[in-house]
Amino acid sequence: MRRALTALLLSLITLTGGAAAAAAVTPEEVIVEDTAGVLDANTLLPALEDIEFREPTTVAVYTYNGPAGNEDGTVLNAEVLRFAREQHPEWLSGDGQKWADGLFIFALDPTGRWTGTYYGEDRKIPLSQQEDIREETNSLFAEANWTEGTIAAVEEAAKLINRPWYLSPAVILGAGAAVLAGLVSSITYVLVRWNRQRKNRRLLADADASYSSVTHDLDATEVNANTIPADSSYGARVLEEYRTFMVRYNTATELNNAAHALTDKDLKQRSSTTVLEQYADAAMELDGLDDVIADTNALLNKAPGWERAWDRQTGPLFEDLDLLDDQLEGRGAAEKDSATAHALRAFRQQAREQLAAASTALTEDRITPEQALDRIKASRTELSELLKHHAKTVIAAQTKSGAERELMQEELKKAAEPRRLHRDGYRPGIVDTAFPAYFYYSVGSFNSGIEHGTSSVESARSSESGSSSTGYGSSGGSFSGAGSSGRF
Repeated sequence: MRRALTALLLSLITLTGGAAAAAAVTPEEVIVEDTAGVLDANTLLPALEDIEFREPTTVAVYTYNGPAGNEDGTVLNAEVLRFAREQHPEWLSGDGQKWADGLFIFALDPTGRWTGTYYGEDRKIPLSQQEDIREETNSLFAEANWTEGTIAAVEEAAKLINRPWYLSPAVILGAGAAVLAGLVSSITYVLVRWNRQRKNRRLLADADASYSSVTHDLDATEVNANTIPADSSYGARVLEEYRTFMVRYNTATELNNAAHALTDKDLKQRSSTTVLEQYADAAMELDGLDDVIADTNALLNKAPGWERAWDRQTGPLFEDLDLLDDQLEGRGAAEKDSATAHALRAFRQQAREQLAAASTALTEDRITPEQALDRIKASRTELSELLKHHAKTVIAAQTKSGAERELMQEELKKAAEPRRLHRDGYRPGIVDTAFPAYFYYSVGSFNSGIEHGTSSVESARSSESGSSSTGYGSSGGSFSGAGSSGRF
């Protein structure tokens, strides 16, 4: 391995040894035509004048406010050509069919959100590298940092224009591809196994903690189950879950034994993860169930400590109502002012008041524990329906096509799927256990779905905007200057 790395290093030194011979010259001239009025000349001009190219190059920057919502890249290309013909004919070749030699043009349309790069024939670079230049600006322009983004574009252009073949990443990487591939493969193999072992150990520790808790509470769980009123609708359903408790506990014990039979070497294997996940699922589900059994007994019998059991049932719903504040305020104006948003706000206040009233009525024995749990279930059902309706509003506001709508709908569907205990710390309550098929769309799941959906849509748009437009429109005639434009 050491000899291979030495050989690679010598090869790279040989290949790049001539790099110092490449000239480094500042622009012959910098021309800024900021018709959009978005650039800070005091910052821009000194920065551009200090950028070093490999050959004497004239740098031109042109900004203009194009049509909003423009989806056609040839609009910017045609505009740059029109401006050059009318205001800077020296930017064109003698026959007017190409850009002048020694020229680099960077164009920006902040309104239509397009950028373009154009090159004299002796300065042109491949289309993929033109896209690289524009990508340097995307994050800056997304935050309206027009001056910094323009500087970044010219700096990247200076690196790529007339770059010697021996500085091409493909050449440098190719020289040591075989050695690097072997090295990377070896390192990756070791890191993957080490990371898997670390995660498996953590998973085993979490599973053991739950299994130990269940084992310690076995007698108490049996006592609690034996005193749950079987004539209660909630009590009867929870008892149905308890009837298989010992069978599931015995299964968890077998999985515990299998998990602890794994050696440190075994913990590096993918197959071990499957065993540990099965153990964790079994132990954590039982740990959640014995808590529900204890809460069901305390609440339905109003035994000492029933208030804490009730708080554990209402707590998740109160948390969801609090999350609604951030969810509704964090959206765009059209979404915040929509009918579905107003419905959620009205429900938020109404639900808080109803839960508080239920707590008081339960304390004063004006309603039964079953009726109090029914109110939680009803509120959660109503919240789920309101979130479904609001999802349609958000999707309509944030998408532009059927394909984008499908992306967001798919992410919302994923977020609403049943959660695993050891994945996110979710612990079921009495309502969840009594009605396992009952669907509850939590605000947390909704927010996660919208966030991932928005990210998927933005990624799709970014992928589309990465495609370049190279034509100059019908007004360009036979003009065939090198260059392209793209969205940001």
